[in-house]
Amino acid sequence: MGAPMAARLQAAGYPLVVHDRREEAIAPLVQAGAMRADTPRGVAQQCAVIFSCLPDLAQIEAVALGQDGILSGAHRGQSYFEMSTSSPALVRQLHSVFAQQGVDLLDAPVSGGPRGARRGRLAIWVGGDKRAYERHEPVLQAMADHPSHLGPCGAGLVAKLVHNCTSQATQAAIAEIFSLGVKAGADPLALWRAVRQGAIGRRRTFDGLIDQFLPAEYDTPQAVLDIMHKDTLAATELGRELGVPLRIANLALADIQEAMNRGWAQRDGRCVMLLPQERAGVSIRVDPRGIREALHDDPPAPTDTRHGAEPTLGERL
Repeated sequence: MGAPMAARLQAAGYPLVVHDRREEAIAPLVQAGAMRADTPRGVAQQCAVIFSCLPDLAQIEAVALGQDGILSGAHRGQSYFEMSTSSPALVRQLHSVFAQQGVDLLDAPVSGGPRGARRGRLAIWVGGDKRAYERHEPVLQAMADHPSHLGPCGAGLVAKLVHNCTSQATQAAIAEIFSLGVKAGADPLALWRAVRQGAIGRRRTFDGLIDQFLPAEYDTPQAVLDIMHKDTLAATELGRELGVPLRIANLALADIQEAMNRGWAQRDGRCVMLLPQERAGVSIRVDPRGIREALHDDPPAPTDTRHGAEPTLGERL
């Protein structure tokens, strides 16, 4: 992803100094006018702002702190955006070490994949000094349509880990239960077309959090837990009938059953989302005004059955 992000910076008119251990990765940038550095140290010696995007923890640490690494060439007043998916411990270490040298280290992991990087359709989630972020926000905007500052050191990495772990868990749940539908006789294409038009199919993945979870409003139900229990029980019973294990669905059913046992049957079905909060020792409640402001800045999908745009007369007909 680093090469297409650098290419977008170059196209926006920013002069670049580039380094990669693979010559083919930087050759097009050099041919277009970028200067080549032989080491990360060489990049740091020549640049006011530094970006690194690397595949694993060992390489992150080596590029930042190793012999001829960025630290060895860094100087006071620089900003260093480490854009890899790192670890909290390594981010804290890098932040501390670079701060001693007067360098603002910001964790800035990205989401959007190589194609998103080529198109400039990326999220960049930044943790660290807000003034450093604001100083270089135009540079980030040359690479991404959604850069954002989330808080102190580590906040950007937390967002990336939450996003990616949710992605894997959601993917696993969809694959598991979609497989049940196919084994039960549904045509895969017809099933996919159908579920895309259901309530959750029409909305962006995380938009479902705005209805009950974020405002912590579970007692004016849109769909009561009792119904969710019935539906999930029916799905898992079908799985048992067909010999489909449904591990994830049965974990979801266990939470629903626990909530039912607490007497929550007539609360909104999303009240099961209170259980992980209890286990984690947190309580989530967001001012609805803040939610409305966020939706104003970044509207929900127009197809969302609850918060999308009103359909036109032609669409209704």
